[in-house]
Amino acid sequence: MTERDTLATANERYADTFSHGDLPTPPGRRLAVVTCMDARLDPARFLGLEPGDAHVIRNAGGLVTADALRSLVISHWLLGTKEVAVVAHTDCGMLTFSNEELRSRLADETGAHVGDVDFLPFGDLETSVRDSLRAIRDSPLLPDSLELSGWVYDVRSGRIAEVREAAGVA
Repeated sequence: MTERDTLATANERYADTFSHGDLPTPPGRRLAVVTCMDARLDPARFLGLEPGDAHVIRNAGGLVTADALRSLVISHWLLGTKEVAVVAHTDCGMLTFSNEELRSRLADETGAHVGDVDFLPFGDLETSVRDSLRAIRDSPLLPDSLELSGWVYDVRSGRIAEVREAAGVA
């Protein structure tokens, strides 16, 4: 059986007992979460979220990039979110490489020139969270009234620890 078949079979089982078809589009807790795509993270479970509670925006590193900002703007202005949580995690793969390393590997493996691509690696989890919070604060497309929090999820213990914004940042 291929992974494709496994996915289809699992969906059939899920759809047989599906009971969330009447959930409203806006998230019930008026919350958006930006977190990493890492397969070890299940933000709904470790944050106590139920279907319909929050928008979850995932990417490599859980960074507030231009595309994450686009999603947050839509989430806030069109769907009513009032709070954003940025969640990084321990043992993140984004801590393990540099742009130069990945660019070189891609050039070797694919022959493609990727010298202008920034893969956004980082060297410190708390700094990456603070940078993401600052990106939200600095966006002219999001209001100052948006509540922000930053967190680091520990993949070994399952616990989150709050990351405070840098001094001087509202």
